[in-house]
Amino acid sequence: MTDFRADLAKMHRPRLLIQAARLGLSDYRRDRDLRRLGGLTARASDAVPHLLAQERAVEEARKAGTVGYSISYHIELLIALMAEIRLLPKEMAP
Repeated sequence: MTDFRADLAKMHRPRLLIQAARLGLSDYRRDRDLRRLGGLTARASDAVPHLLAQERAVEEARKAGTVGYSISYHIELLIALMAEIRLLPKEMAP
């Protein structure tokens, strides 16, 4: 089983992105938001690796200054990632 703690410990994102994501957590609806972010309706343990991969790709686009980078999409991914990690069993959660 993947150790999400190690992946998350390596993540360093701008404070403003993290703050915006934290503010959006209260509006997170798993059924609506996961579907919009990639058709996921699986368990949190299945969703987290997928969301981590998507977030890494978006972070690379942000760092590279890619024209197609969307800050709102990045925040949505971070919100979903934070929310899904909270649903993981305690032995898997960071």
